[in-house]
Amino acid sequence: MPDPRATSSHAISLWLQEALPGTEEAPSLQGAQQADVCIVGGGYTGLWTALELKRRQPSLEVTLLEARVCGAGASGRNGGFVLSWWAKFGSLAKLCGSGEAVRLARASAEAVDEIGRFCGEHGIECHYRPHGWLWTATSPAQIGAWRPVIEQLEQLGERPFQELTAEEVARRSGSDRHLAGVLERTAATVQPALLALGLRRVALEQGVRVYERSPMTRLEPSQLARVHTPAGVVRAERVVLATGAWAAEIRELRRAIAVIASDVVATEPSPERLRACGWTDGLCISDSRMLVNYYRTTLDGRIVFGKGGGALAFAGRVGTAFDGPSPRAAEVAASLRSIYPHLSDLPVVASWTGPIDRSLTGLPFFGRLRRRPDIVYGLGYSGNGVGPTLLGGRILASLVLGHEDELSSSPLAAGPPGRFPPEPVRYLGGRLVRKAVALKEDAEDAGRRPSPLVARLADLAPAGLVPTKRR
Repeated sequence: MPDPRATSSHAISLWLQEALPGTEEAPSLQGAQQADVCIVGGGYTGLWTALELKRRQPSLEVTLLEARVCGAGASGRNGGFVLSWWAKFGSLAKLCGSGEAVRLARASAEAVDEIGRFCGEHGIECHYRPHGWLWTATSPAQIGAWRPVIEQLEQLGERPFQELTAEEVARRSGSDRHLAGVLERTAATVQPALLALGLRRVALEQGVRVYERSPMTRLEPSQLARVHTPAGVVRAERVVLATGAWAAEIRELRRAIAVIASDVVATEPSPERLRACGWTDGLCISDSRMLVNYYRTTLDGRIVFGKGGGALAFAGRVGTAFDGPSPRAAEVAASLRSIYPHLSDLPVVASWTGPIDRSLTGLPFFGRLRRRPDIVYGLGYSGNGVGPTLLGGRILASLVLGHEDELSSSPLAAGPPGRFPPEPVRYLGGRLVRKAVALKEDAEDAGRRPSPLVARLADLAPAGLVPTKRR
């Protein structure tokens, strides 16, 4: 496994390269230890859960195990969008009913602001910028992708989205390749690895025992659960599995998610070029593709541009294809240049890839392993986890402590909302559907109608970062 401290081409992401220098690692687990709660996974879900447990019961002995360094997984490799669930309201309403969906969406929007307040209170310098999210169309076929969500929300008296004119969208985004769009103001951006390491620091300050370079090698569900690592073991009354895509290694959870890569490139800093085209704030932007393009600027004037729909894992095995530089860097950079042709000469200086744990609904889910109420899990954020993991930490803390509350009693905490087909059907079918989506969106970009077969196959894709119009 490459060392995430490396600054060579094998580094996991630009974010970690920026965040890790001068940061002291936590020790690895050595020998036997006992805890009230053992959390497996040092990303946002695990860290927010640890912080919430200590907030509610400061006397709890909480141990957190991380396979590499905190933030080395999806939490430190994402595009840094801090979004709510308003765009996913249709899926929320189907799962929970409209009233509960409104409550959860409001809570997710409040979580975006709360992350900013938490960082301010605890001195976490993670470049938090609450400048909103622009949901756009970059082809005529994408225009109005947001209308079903907006109309559904308006019937309930909710108006989180502001419709903009085409001119406003082009001005705010810095490119007239954006043909239409809506703005959600309750969104922010962060440098994600700095946020993860900041949460780790606060967790350590509050008494959480954090061990890095300590991957779980075996989960022994004895009377008192035992989490084994290469050099130690933790015996715990409760265990929290917060490993994201790596949760597919648990047989019971394997078919609950599909593991697919998202790929990111970053340009060299050029703040003067960004000022010249009008893209000057921390606005985050995505289009309305299923293989979504998502992008933003950084404080030092880079463009960070990501694209969904990369490598698909067979049987959920997160292997080397999900580490290091992106194998699709040229494709992602081409998408950047097609949307920002006037910036096409900006050199791309970094790329990385990482795994997304996609659920059938595009929403996370939480629950307990069958016959093991002492082992709980949370996963399935589907590419939108930076903000919702705060709520996920609260759900998991309630499950651990046996607290009945609005979050832990919601349908999100009832386990997987559905399962993908078994292998090899999931892998082969997933590749076929992904190809159909790419063909459909290429045709739409060229102003053509996709064939009926391609369109039908594309409609089988599970929910992505944003909902798309369906046939």
